[in-house]
Amino acid sequence: MSSAKKLVIKVTAGADAPERCSQAFTVAAVAVASGVEVSFWLTGESAWFAVPGRAAEFELPHAAPLPDLVESILAGGRITLCTQCAARRGIEEKDVLEGVRIAGAQVFVSEIMADGVQALVY
Repeated sequence: MSSAKKLVIKVTAGADAPERCSQAFTVAAVAVASGVEVSFWLTGESAWFAVPGRAAEFELPHAAPLPDLVESILAGGRITLCTQCAARRGIEEKDVLEGVRIAGAQVFVSEIMADGVQALVY
């Protein structure tokens, strides 16, 4: 196992690819629960899950409820919404869940290039 101190996870899928989406949220929540520092990035169709109520609309049999996973990730990690993805969907800072920041590729790159970081993309 890697000795990464921080895990950066980018999820590119939403309701368009529910299993891939759910896997990303599940891995992030499990990592947070395991004491790993997690930075979770919402991009593409997953951008919608930064908006209150949208996670509750997500359904996938035999998967943990998305609102619970979001809550777990926010409790011990950081969730970031991609700037361009938000703009393309008309999502502004006032529209997102408390604790979600909006940031762009420059911030993502600086996070994944730091020492001791493992990056995963779903």
